[in-house]
Amino acid sequence: MGMEIVIDSAHGSIAGWCARPAGTPRTGLVAVQEIFGVNAHMRSVVDRYAAEGYAAIAPAMFDPVQRDVELGYDDDGFARGRELAGALGFDRAVALVEAAAGVLHAEGLKVAVVGFCWGGSVALLANTRSGLPATGYYGARSLPFLHEPLRAPMQFHFGAHDPAIPAEDIERHRRAYPTAELHVYDDAGHGFNRDVDPRHYVPAAASLAHQRTLAFLRRALPGK
Repeated sequence: MGMEIVIDSAHGSIAGWCARPAGTPRTGLVAVQEIFGVNAHMRSVVDRYAAEGYAAIAPAMFDPVQRDVELGYDDDGFARGRELAGALGFDRAVALVEAAAGVLHAEGLKVAVVGFCWGGSVALLANTRSGLPATGYYGARSLPFLHEPLRAPMQFHFGAHDPAIPAEDIERHRRAYPTAELHVYDDAGHGFNRDVDPRHYVPAAASLAHQRTLAFLRRALPGK
């Protein structure tokens, strides 16, 4: 099981959910939340990666704007999450990922990033701006940044039926980053990895994407 930690950043101290494997970590991993905060689902994502051998941290990205954010998957949760993401901005978001990565770097660990939804776009920027290998799940806000060159290995996961990221936008990712690994899941839409949300969760796609993510991490950051 994980535990809450404090992360020092250029924008003040923020909370984070941290989980570690039983033995020596393979490498470090920063998990970047959706717009709903570090809620029970995100904590379970971190715990799962720890069970796979990673020292994983999910920084509470909205702490500089509002602390202790855990939103539901209803209309109010979506609306508030979008407000908080807009108030934080991508520049501060990347700085918070760097701060969380710094906790793991201080332990001598290599670090990668995995992000979901809004966090998937933050993961891309952690690659282009901070040089961290990254996996982005259905990052719908990445289009304005596709001119930024990759600085490390990159992987994308998209649902073929995602109204937020239509086929032409997926193709723009493919053209912008021909060296990146890009997967499209024919039976999935947005949020297909979100196993607490039956409206969006697609077990087969989520399982395959997770296995592909683990394989990507092993290639991008060969660990112990």
